Amino acid sequence: MDVPERPNMKAPGGFNIPLGPFFSVFSYLPFFINTNEIAKTKKEETIMATKKSMWVLLGILLISALVHGSFTQAGAATLKGRSVATVTKDERIPVNDEPGHALGMQILEGLTLFENGEIAKTRGHAIVDSKLGKGAQAIAYGIYTFDDGSTIVSRTQRLMVPDQSGNFTAQSTSELIKGTGRFEGIKGTSSGTGKNFLPREGEALRVFTDFTWTYTLPTK
Repeated sequence: MDVPERPNMKAPGGFNIPLGPFFSVFSYLPFFINTNEIAKTKKEETIMATKKSMWVLLGILLISALVHGSFTQAGAATLKGRSVATVTKDERIPVNDEPGHALGMQILEGLTLFENGEIAKTRGHAIVDSKLGKGAQAIAYGIYTFDDGSTIVSRTQRLMVPDQSGNFTAQSTSELIKGTGRFEGIKGTSSGTGKNFLPREGEALRVFTDFTWTYTLPTK
């Protein structure tokens, strides 16, 4: 006589074991484990790819900066000179906040001698903020005109402090903002030191500056 199959079998000791659900749950475990491993692997691959892309980008930026810097340095030129000028016009108005404080407008004319032997006629226009016995600061535009008619225009900030001789020691920084002729397209900077010689009665104020230009010109 055949005995019909039952989903639950009776184990020794009288316990019923639901074998169907038991095997059903464990049959899905490899699927869940495999899915988690795949998701974890893809996540790790994505992170690694992102990190690799970032390092590549940083490398490209670093190389570009180094290349740009090397070209800029290689293409730059320097030129030393000394400018000597006389103040031909000096008009001042008092600020009236304290004795000896005045604003002035000056025009300077002279020559600039360069270490390569060239000489340029020099004309400057300056706005000066001065305090009697305390020094002065100025913003000036200078125009250098060479024998062939080429010009360079600079914008200068000049700081002057009194020294023991009764004159003024000066520090200046400049930007080369424009050029014409063979200096068309010039760009550069300058730093310098100098002195302002205070005039005696009947004399004009005289100024000199030693400077070094660092500049570039467009490739022709």
